[in-house]
Order: sequence, then C-alpha cells, then structure tokens
Amino acid sequence: MPAVEQSSDRAVRERPAAYRHMRPLVLTAVGVGGALGAAARYGVSQTITVQANGFPWATFAVNVSGSFALGMVMALLFERFPPTRYVRPFTATGFLGGYTTYSTFAVETDLLIKNGHAHVAAAYVVASIAVGCAAVWAGLWVARVVPRSTRGARA
Repeated sequence: MPAVEQSSDRAVRERPAAYRHMRPLVLTAVGVGGALGAAARYGVSQTITVQANGFPWATFAVNVSGSFALGMVMALLFERFPPTRYVRPFTATGFLGGYTTYSTFAVETDLLIKNGHAHVAAAYVVASIAVGCAAVWAGLWVARVVPRSTRGARA
C-alpha cells in the first residue's frame, strides 16, 4: 500500500470515536440542504421566463442571490455564532451549493456561443463574475452592519 494511503488510513483510525460517528450526520445535513437548495433553484427558474438565445436571467438571478446569501452566511455563521456541526454544512455547502449552479452557467454559456450569440455569452460571463463577486461583498457588508442583538446589554 502506498505511503499516502497508509497515512490517510491511520489518520481516520486515530480520530476520536465521536468524530467518526458524526460524519454521516454531517453528510446528511449537506444532502438535505442540497436537496432543498436544488428545489429552490428549480422554483426560481420556473418563475423567470428566458428567451431562447437570450440572456439567461434565471440562472443569473439564482447565482447572484446565492452569492449574496453566501456572503451573509459567512459573516453571520463564522463571525457571530458559535461553531456548530450541522448548520454550516447544511446552509453553505448544502443549501447554497444546491441552489447556485456553475454547471448550468457553463452549459448556457457554451450553448450561446454554439448558437452564434458570443456577445450575449461574453456579457453573461462578465456580468455573472462581476455581479456575483459584488453580491458576496454586499452580503458580507450587510451582515456586518446589521446591529447585533442588544439582549442583556445595559443602557
């Protein structure tokens, strides 16, 4: 057996028993979140009409709103709330990973180019990246600006 596999197997065996037993539950949280996120994406795609060879507004809206939500989730879960074993994998990896869609973005871009609409494809790629990055930043900013709870604070 190669040295890499031996060290990996040893690392798994040396993990605390509680950690080894929790892994299936974390995977379940990711799976359930992903299923819900994919269903939400489908719902959005059914409400936004897109013309053939036109700008793919449905996928653009999903990816931008998902980017914004990921920015908020990163700030809220990582900076404000104590670590949890299931909320982060469910929300960030599962739900938002299932909600946003790079594969559809890539296929739509490819189809636009193949159908002779390279200018629309270029606008789609540039807008998706630029607006997506701005949306993550905006989500981080909004989550950091929202006042923290004042429960228990003295006036």
